[in-house]
Amino acid sequence: MDLIMSIKQNIEAIRENISNAANKTGTKVSDIIIVCVSKNRTREEIHQVLDAGITHIGESKVQEAQDKIADLTEYAKKINLSFNFHMVGHLQTNKVNKAVDIFDMIQSVDSQKLAQKINEAARERGIKKDILIEVNTSQEESKFGATEDAVLNLIKELAELNNICVRGLMTMAPAVKDEEETRPYFRRLRQLRDQINKINEPLFKEKIRMDLLSMGMSQDYEIAIEEGANMLRIGTAIFGGGR
Repeated sequence: MDLIMSIKQNIEAIRENISNAANKTGTKVSDIIIVCVSKNRTREEIHQVLDAGITHIGESKVQEAQDKIADLTEYAKKINLSFNFHMVGHLQTNKVNKAVDIFDMIQSVDSQKLAQKINEAARERGIKKDILIEVNTSQEESKFGATEDAVLNLIKELAELNNICVRGLMTMAPAVKDEEETRPYFRRLRQLRDQINKINEPLFKEKIRMDLLSMGMSQDYEIAIEEGANMLRIGTAIFGGGR
């Protein structure tokens, strides 16, 4: 019971914080999606998240997602809830086939090679797969993601692929002591999105939607919202352990 109440209360607090941050910018709270990052969490814990009405679950590793998908699908059906599964970690090309089978969205696409693999796997299955382009706005060598300078050309290449849909951009801010320091990295992603949306090419209008900005985690999601985020990847703040 303590676990159930803790997760429920944490989610309620997060929703209140999201509402306060959204009100500052005039953003509709209903437009902001919480992706619960359930890496290393038990099935019972994730069940409580679904019970609280969170309908987007994110995993960092294909194998862990594969181990969980059947149980989560069954539980969601039991409580009459539809959920979306997101790949939020780095995706190796040799795991693409499994990822396409498991995930509704792949958030961590950072190269033409990876996108082509996803496109091929989706074409073989007769489906279209939603993806986000991961951008390394902090330019840290330890992080994955396309460079800001490479994103425009990458998206032009991906617009040629028929079995993927580029829904937007994703980034991860660097670990900092003061969460305010994350603001410039989120702002750059929003500015990059706006720049892409100004491109007046028929193929872009048809293939590139750019309606999602996935940025902000447990420690900085309110700042991310203030800078334009409408998709948040939150784990620790949901399951306990602080912001």
